[in-house]
This record gives sequence, C-alpha cells and structure tokens, in this order.
Amino acid sequence: MMIRTQPEKEVTKTTLPKISLGLESKLDQLPKNLLCFSHLRWDFVYQRPQHLLTRLSESATVYFFEEPIFEANEKPFMIFSQRQPNLWVCTPHLARGLSQDEINQQLRELTSFFFINKDTDDFIFWYYTPMALEFSSHITPGLTVFDCMDELSAFKFAPQQLKDLEQSLFERADIVFTGGHSLYESKKKNHDNIHAFPSSIDKKHFAKARDSRMEPEDQAWIQGPKIGFYGVIDERFDIGLIEAIATARPEWSLMLIGPVVKIDQATLPRNENIHYLGSKSYEELPLYLSGWDVALVPFLLNDSTKFISPTKTPEYLSGGKPVVSSAIRDVINPYGKNGLVSIASSPEEFIDAIEGYLDFADRKEWLKKVDKFLLTNSWDFTCSDMTELMSLAFTDRKVVTMPLNNVSAVGG
Repeated sequence: MMIRTQPEKEVTKTTLPKISLGLESKLDQLPKNLLCFSHLRWDFVYQRPQHLLTRLSESATVYFFEEPIFEANEKPFMIFSQRQPNLWVCTPHLARGLSQDEINQQLRELTSFFFINKDTDDFIFWYYTPMALEFSSHITPGLTVFDCMDELSAFKFAPQQLKDLEQSLFERADIVFTGGHSLYESKKKNHDNIHAFPSSIDKKHFAKARDSRMEPEDQAWIQGPKIGFYGVIDERFDIGLIEAIATARPEWSLMLIGPVVKIDQATLPRNENIHYLGSKSYEELPLYLSGWDVALVPFLLNDSTKFISPTKTPEYLSGGKPVVSSAIRDVINPYGKNGLVSIASSPEEFIDAIEGYLDFADRKEWLKKVDKFLLTNSWDFTCSDMTELMSLAFTDRKVVTMPLNNVSAVGG
C-alpha cells in the first residue's frame, strides 16, 4: 500500500468565519478526527458535504474519502490532497478491470492501512453513501453519523445492493441526519435518533449578487432577460421544459451552468437562446447570479426528485433573485407556502410566472419578506445544531455504569 501527499490546493480554499465558542466547546467533547465516506467528489460541485465538513474542520481533522479513480497501475495507492489546514481529500487509485469484490477488498486494505497507528475511538465516521460499508464495516469508530442527503436508491445507475446496505447503515449509525423534511418523513421509522436538516445557505457569499451586475465575460455579452439555473444537469433536470420555454420566448436568454452527467449530451436542446456555460466554481456563482432576472429550479417530478431539498433555492433567494420552481415538495413547503417562490407545473405556468417576475412591482417588499425568512437559515447554524446532537449521541455511547464489584466501567 502506498500513500502520496499533494500540497494544498489554493483554488479550492474557501474562507469561512470562525466557529462560535459554543460550537467549539461541543466539538471538544467529540472525537478529534472525522473520516467522511462520499459518493461525490470534493471538486465536483460545492454543496452540502463541502459546507458542513469545511466548517467542522475548524476544530477537527477531516478526511474526505472519495470514490476510487481507475488507471493502469499495478498496486493500489491513496493520494492525500490538503484543501484546508485540517481538511484532506483522500483519493484511492486502483487498477482498471477489477471485479467489484476486488475493488472492495483493495479499498478495505487501504482503509485498514490508513488506520495504522491511529486510535479508531478518536474518529467519527461520516457516511454519505451506504456503499462504503462494503470496505469500512470492519472498523468501529467512536461515533457513526449517516448524513442521508438524498434517496440514492432512486438515482440512475444505483447499485442493487444499496437499499440493503442503507438498512445496515441505519443499524450501525449512532445518529442520522436527512437533507430535507420529505426525506425525514420517509426515513424516520428506520432510526430512533434521526433529525431533518434541510439545505442551508452562506448568506454573505450569495448576497454579493445583489450589489451590482458583476457578470463574467462569457455571460455579460448575452442580451435579453436572463433566466438562469446552476447545478448538476442530470436525469432530474427537465430538458423538455427548458426547450419549451426557450422556444416560446426566443427573446429570453436561458443560462445553464453546471456539469452534464448521466445523460446523453446529444439530447440537450440547442436553441440559439440556450447558453450552456459549463461548470463554475462556488466562488464564481454569485457573479453569474448577479446578471440574472429570474432563477429556475426546473426538475422533473420522479422518484429521483421525490425527496430532494435543492440547496440552490435559498441561495437564489439570498442573491435577491425571484425563483420559479417545479412542484418539489421541499420547495413548496416552506418556500411556496410562504410566498417566496412561484411553483409551476407546466411550461405555460413557468412562462407566466417568469413574466410576472420580469414586471415585478413589489420587489422591495418581497425582498424584505425573503430576508426575514432567511434570517436563521445558515450553514453555521446547521453545523452548530448537528454538532450539539452528535455530542449528545457520543455521550450516550459512553454511559458510566456501576457493576456489582463497585468498579466503574464504561459501556457503549
């Protein structure tokens, strides 16, 4: 087994406020290391895992274990890439052509090698994918957290064994978080210590979009009202809806930002007023958002979107942009019910809602309402609340009992 270390990548650094003393005191009660098993790559799209783990790395050493990269090498090895002073991205490199059993065996060996001379009790295991149990279940950490951010079994190309492994993870986890209220309702019977934590925001970051139009060059030249979306363009994305809007309103410009995955790019509409700008960094998103007139959440209604809580919804609002969304349950409640977002169920309803926002007469009053609603919506608050619950769960595992011989014993 080999470990290779890369220097800190400046391009991925994000400056965050220091965690409050209250949160630091809670973190002091927890294991000092956190190993996250993720199906998402750190450099793919900056979202929930990056927001939470970057904040947690202010007071703990965080290791982000990605899915492997396959190449023509003979021996498995791991590359450690430093992204913050206490945050490392761990990327396994395996040979091509391995069976799934061989992949899991080599990942299991890499994981065991990682823990040489380390105290597993001083680690939190933080799971985003139950599939990681296939190579990590032989190690017992001080605390096990399942941050269930999506219904992964409903996604395209989901492994058949994922549901069984998820049930095993529920049995092993000391505490479970869900990425939204709908997902919580679906999963709450599976664990007795489960809590809903919908998408949060970094208000200061996205509020930059309100200051002025600071558009990058690849967007600034485009004319007409700008209707935008950023995020992953995959099987959840309503391609037909985008094409219908673009066709019905050729004077509008539709800005689509993000990677295209798991769908054939040849199926994407190519109207002249649809602009695919590719992936952008988290730091760049407010700059693009600043030039939009209306933002979209254009998702299909299917099994893969039944329980999602799109992070972009509060981010758009924090940037001061009106939002038109498909009838996603966690967007309807609370954003639609509070009059902050328009919900549409057809291309015609999307177009009507967008036109209404382009002639928005009560923007100031609407913004006041948005800001009041978002007042307590923050990744800092979410991280603090999660940490408090983790501390309680960790304390419960270390309950002190008094056996018959009057010698204290720690059970867990």
